[in-house]
Amino acid sequence: MDSFSVLIVDDEVEFMEVLVKRMRRRNLETFGAVSGEQALAYLDVKGADVVVLDVRMPEMDGIETLRAIKTNHPLVEVILLTGHASLSVAREGMRLGAFDYLMKPINIDELIYKLQDAFEKKKNQEIKIQNLKGVIETSNGNDK
Repeated sequence: MDSFSVLIVDDEVEFMEVLVKRMRRRNLETFGAVSGEQALAYLDVKGADVVVLDVRMPEMDGIETLRAIKTNHPLVEVILLTGHASLSVAREGMRLGAFDYLMKPINIDELIYKLQDAFEKKKNQEIKIQNLKGVIETSNGNDK
């Protein structure tokens, strides 16, 4: 498995810290943020391959944060996480480009499988973009 980075975003600090520790124990490069604003600032500076994003947060909620992530970092995959079942929120998140939607409490193995799948999707998108750039350069006569 390729190495990839994960950003856990949840305003429940204790939950976020425990999840970060559990991911690190499984050798995943994992960091935490306690708000949408903090997550966006982190992505701007350090980046991440996959974000696990709580839907219900004060001020900037998960849907608003997802929208900003997909605008500013479109290849970053986002897995929405909530303790409150809501089909409308799940649909909205998927419409905005979320990779998947999980309910709290989460099964750690299921989350890791989702993270791996999300990273594979991101990696495949990056390969497609690189291939497209190569085709464009070749067709423009910039083949080196």
